[in-house]
Amino acid sequence: MKDTYDLQISTNAAAGGLFNQALRSLAGFDADVVERAQGVREADPGFALGHCVFGYVMMLAYSRAALAPAADALHAAERHAAGATPREQAHVRALASWIGGDIDSALRQWEAVLAQFPRDVLALRLAHANYFWLGRREEMRASLERVAPRWGEDSGFMACLAFALEESGEYAAAERYGRRAVELDPTEVWGAHAVAHVLEMQRRADEGIAWLAGLEPHWTGKGAFLHHLWWHRAMFHLARREFDAVLDLYDRRFRNLSSPLVAALPDFHVDVQNAASMLARLELRGVAVGARWEELADKAEARIGDVLSAWTVPHWMMALGATGRDASARAMLANLRASDSALMREVAAPVCEALLAHRRGHHGLVIALMAPILGRLRELGGSHAQRDVLVQTFSDSSRRAQRVA
Repeated sequence: MKDTYDLQISTNAAAGGLFNQALRSLAGFDADVVERAQGVREADPGFALGHCVFGYVMMLAYSRAALAPAADALHAAERHAAGATPREQAHVRALASWIGGDIDSALRQWEAVLAQFPRDVLALRLAHANYFWLGRREEMRASLERVAPRWGEDSGFMACLAFALEESGEYAAAERYGRRAVELDPTEVWGAHAVAHVLEMQRRADEGIAWLAGLEPHWTGKGAFLHHLWWHRAMFHLARREFDAVLDLYDRRFRNLSSPLVAALPDFHVDVQNAASMLARLELRGVAVGARWEELADKAEARIGDVLSAWTVPHWMMALGATGRDASARAMLANLRASDSALMREVAAPVCEALLAHRRGHHGLVIALMAPILGRLRELGGSHAQRDVLVQTFSDSSRRAQRVA
């Protein structure tokens, strides 16, 4: 049995068909990816890579709560790894490294797989995602360029390359690849996203709104990533100072608490980033946001110490600071300062302390905390467009303290 990308898989035809569907859902950001991955496991409990895919999907939530089901999937994969191909066994090892907190080892495993099997979409996508969340834009781009000759005009691959090029500042090439990806497959949301980033970075707000509005009819069945696309649309309205439109998108689209997507995973890391950063941007522009911070702060209190998504940590602090939950904010800071991770101690902790200081009006402290680490902000992960909320906060304190940023 072979998968969609002509790679051997150690399973039967029925489970293999379900596995291909799961790959499509994973690459397409579809809402049914968890169910698809679970279906593969049920169809062939002896399929090691099938268990791996489910574990990978769990880990992509970047949540401490997802570790247990991911570990269960790993144990099942390990039990059946002896009968798997060497490529599949490499995926089992990569999942073990990721769950164990050694993401660099997982990346080495995925890159080793790609060196021998450049059309392994799991290795490609997982390396792409993790390089991004680690702030390693050069490695994200290089990983794709090494295997590009084997992909040709594949819409999903072109979408990934477009985003990597955008984060590298190659806007013309990024836009070209992104638009071509969407032309080949109008449901290609990662390609739509890459072009939206180009338009954001080039301040082309009118084009950005039209681009996303034109593609929205093709997004049926997509998962929570839709919220991030609507966040991008709100960013374009923010640039035009159309604050009512921004708040409408917030309430109806990317932070609609009654939405089934939000209800299924109310503290999904990208959703929290979308919501908190938009509220912060609005407040920096003098817009009252009402009680919208409260539900985010409730979730932040439950996630103290959960640092699997480094870029989400400052957003938790934004919510705690905005709602005056000083005890929880202090607990979060103490946890970050005591962390085994240098990134948490040296970057996340001062950033979070600065966000709290900004909320309290201690603008000199914001400058003292953030000025030494401005060059390290990308280590937290996220995109240029996302991290700009921290730069805007720093600039606001500089202005208020009558200092030159």
